[in-house]
Amino acid sequence: MKSHQPKQLKTQLFSCGFFRHCGQTVLSPTATGPTPPPLPLTQTHTSTTCESSTSSSSNSATTSQSFTQWRFSIPTPTSTPNTPPLPPPPPLPPFLSTIPNLQELFHVSELQSTTDLNAALNLLERSLVPNPPQDQPPCPPNLMRALIRNLRESKPATKILFALCLSEANRRVAVEAGAVGAVVESAPELEGAPAERALAALELMCTVPEGAEEVRAHALAVPVMVTVMGKTGARGKEYAIGVLAVIYGGDMGDMQTAPPEEVARAVELALQGDCSARGKRKGAQLLKTLQHLSHPHSHDTS
Repeated sequence: MKSHQPKQLKTQLFSCGFFRHCGQTVLSPTATGPTPPPLPLTQTHTSTTCESSTSSSSNSATTSQSFTQWRFSIPTPTSTPNTPPLPPPPPLPPFLSTIPNLQELFHVSELQSTTDLNAALNLLERSLVPNPPQDQPPCPPNLMRALIRNLRESKPATKILFALCLSEANRRVAVEAGAVGAVVESAPELEGAPAERALAALELMCTVPEGAEEVRAHALAVPVMVTVMGKTGARGKEYAIGVLAVIYGGDMGDMQTAPPEEVARAVELALQGDCSARGKRKGAQLLKTLQHLSHPHSHDTS
């Protein structure tokens, strides 16, 4: 695979208008014309000058604190006895830690993943995870493959996979990249929130025909789902039950899997523990399906 140099992220922290504003206002923030000459220091103005100077110094004390971060090398006015306090500086534009254009985000992350995968995953996490849209452009297959190879090692990986699978287009990309098998095989080693997110992504992938076919064809899918039902929290049980419902609810053909009776016992045990309301509804429907598979002629009438 060819090595690509990562594209430089160009972030404009300051606009030209911002510098123009600073250049115009730092010496004389409110005056529109030349700075008036200082008042002559006569005996009749001594007390007025001192009071004005004291007031100006006191009022600008707090304002000057907000300028400690700027460090501009600009000469200080020699005498501004009648100048009002400096206005607060305009706020800085926030640092561009996210890329609003998802297509550009995927392209930049794909290039960066060839040299620094952790940096690429961190960029995806900051930009995609907080508020993932359901309408996403297709994720590059190379980036998706790099992501699923690191489901066990990288903390953001399950977050990113789940966020991507909220889009139907990326569910298909994930299935084609081998995400179904990767989740099934890594799920027993995951714990807590990463395990729940991986199972949620797997259930979403099962909503597309290719994903459902992949999970039914995987020899470890049923035993792994039965295993994780016994050790995950309420949400994890719900997603595992959903995957089992996909496996046993479709055309199984000649697929060799665990007997429905054994799976039914595992589901019943899972429903007795901590399980979400949706998980209980899915479990009840799954038990009916498993019962029908165990006794296909039990409801036949003579």
